[in-house]
Amino acid sequence: MQLAARYAVSVRTIQRRLDKVEVRLDAAADHNPRKVVVMIDTTYFGRDFGVLLIRDAHIGEILYRAFVKYETNGLYAEGVDSLRKQGFEIEAVICDGRKGLIGLFENVPVQMCQFHQIAIITRYLTRKPKTQAAQELRLITLTLAKTDKDTFIDALTRWFDKWNEFLNERTAGLETGKSFYTHKRLRSAYRSLKTNLPWLFTFSDHPDLGIPNTTNSIDGLFAVLKNKLRCHNGLKKSRRMKFIDEFFKA
Repeated sequence: MQLAARYAVSVRTIQRRLDKVEVRLDAAADHNPRKVVVMIDTTYFGRDFGVLLIRDAHIGEILYRAFVKYETNGLYAEGVDSLRKQGFEIEAVICDGRKGLIGLFENVPVQMCQFHQIAIITRYLTRKPKTQAAQELRLITLTLAKTDKDTFIDALTRWFDKWNEFLNERTAGLETGKSFYTHKRLRSAYRSLKTNLPWLFTFSDHPDLGIPNTTNSIDGLFAVLKNKLRCHNGLKKSRRMKFIDEFFKA
């Protein structure tokens, strides 16, 4: 409406002219193939419309963009393969730890976002766990971004030694009589930390690569984009796609 008022034409005229504008954001089309540390993630603008990004973690360049209906590991693999075919050498990857994603990058150091790991533990234990064991595990988890690898592993090991019997407690079902683990969510939280541990401190294992320990910068980019799109509610999908590409080109 502001553009229509400024140029004394109808809103529909402005929409028609904008629809004719072609916006092109090809993967690495205008970039110099090189060695890169990349950050990968996907965000959504509704149930079935999202954007997948691969971004240079050091300088913030968008190297690859794909509009997606669903987030899949195969789509991430396609993006990385596209960059490699154009001459990029992937030195390291930072991601959110999506199931199966880390395994895609053979022989490439992968850093799982520490803040995403903290969020996973919070979903299992809540922000105010009731048992002492869960409270202590949450406190250990909250040190992830503030401590070093050896200190964290030592704290996690000592926690497990202290609470091993508690973790293995079982409760008998009233109807079936079959037993199940009493503290299933606590067990899941510990298992998540133990399983992801090899990728939580990759940044410190490869100090020469300057790997970020979180995906905060790409998450922040998505937040800014969504805030700007909220000012343009009602855009049809094709116009939202143009808006998003222009945002990434800016």
